Amino acid sequence: MRVLVVEDARALAEVVAEGLRDQGMAVDIAHDGLTAAEKLDVTEYEVVVLDRDLPGLHGDALCQVITASDDRPMVLMLTASGAPEDRVRGLTLGADDYLAKPFHFPELVLRVQALSRRRPTARARTLRVGGVELDPVRRTATRDGVALALSVKEFAVLEALLRAWPGYLSAERLLEQVWDEHADPFTNTVTVTVGRLRRKLGGPPVIATTPGVGYRIGG
Repeated sequence: MRVLVVEDARALAEVVAEGLRDQGMAVDIAHDGLTAAEKLDVTEYEVVVLDRDLPGLHGDALCQVITASDDRPMVLMLTASGAPEDRVRGLTLGADDYLAKPFHFPELVLRVQALSRRRPTARARTLRVGGVELDPVRRTATRDGVALALSVKEFAVLEALLRAWPGYLSAERLLEQVWDEHADPFTNTVTVTVGRLRRKLGGPPVIATTPGVGYRIGG
């Protein structure tokens, strides 16, 4: 899942982003509305965590821009304006959910995950290809009924490959989906993570590699 956190309080933005990354999400950050709009133009996000009181372009205006677009991300307004009339105003602007500051972080994670599932283009919860099954909500993965003990990034790579099946994903595309905009494009982290995932999936091999094309889950 790719998430954009739009928050002008830099320390809070970093805390939210790191917490979501710990849950296996790829997270980008924008500290003002104009930068957020630019990122939304070039990157497909599933969820936007949006502060309302933003410099450059107010969060309310940005929310309206997002909700007017095709195949848009879901919007969670995260703001200090927590009065009932503020909540009504935010939802009227098109936000899909509204959470007031201060907030309980596990609740934020659950709301982001719930919004991703509610997105109109969201796919079936359980992903199955051959003997591999993955449940993004329960965070479980099995092969031939045997549970797999995967790291956060291994789980996210497997989920990306299952969602892309029967197509391939290049290392660059995996880096974009599973990590974030600050990942080094020349790093070998994708190769290393796929290697660990292959070992945990066991034999016969279930992830194919085509040079110059990318990775593909078997089945």
